[in-house]
Amino acid sequence: NAEFGNGASVLVGDFLYSRAFQMMVGVGSMDVMRVLAEATNIISEGEVLQLMNIGDADIDEENYLRVVRYKTAKLFEAAARVGALVGDAKATQIDQYGMHLGTAFQLIDDVLDYSGQADEIGKNLGDDLAEGKPTLPLIYALRTGNIAQQKIIRNAIEGVGDPSVEVDIANVVATLVATGALDYTTACARREAETARDAVANLPKSSYRDALMQLAAFSVDRR
Repeated sequence: NAEFGNGASVLVGDFLYSRAFQMMVGVGSMDVMRVLAEATNIISEGEVLQLMNIGDADIDEENYLRVVRYKTAKLFEAAARVGALVGDAKATQIDQYGMHLGTAFQLIDDVLDYSGQADEIGKNLGDDLAEGKPTLPLIYALRTGNIAQQKIIRNAIEGVGDPSVEVDIANVVATLVATGALDYTTACARREAETARDAVANLPKSSYRDALMQLAAFSVDRR
């Protein structure tokens, strides 16, 4: 996107999407087709839910995590389940692994949006906020901050698209730090990653199980 623009990126995305369906057909498994078709549908529903939440400072943690489960986590879950299906393994525990891994990954994304470096994470600080997305750090700060801190966060979320509202991202970040919102979200991500590891801990010892464990750790330790 940075190099070729939006139009080319969308077209390449369409190519990758259609190529994925070619590969699904090539596997010759109705179960694989079913999993990915269902996942595509639920992910789309998650995108709609996210759009409905744009600019809504009153969304609670439970409803936000529902969006995460429908979007990012469902994609990870489907990818994990397909691997199990192709390998003739039981899908239950790997489903749990994928769902919790995806949730951990998204929550760290939420943290990095206010603490990462643009050249490392591939987006600018506060990009989610600029789109009016009420992510977990913002929701927590709204729930626990004092009146002044709540006003800063609420104005930032609700002011999306309003040229009369000037959002000071440095002030927002300072508020998230002061309320412990980034630490809280990181702790939630670590619990999700730990649950993911627990889901596959009883698999036979192998380099593959080790890789799943390492991936769960990476999901929260990445920068």
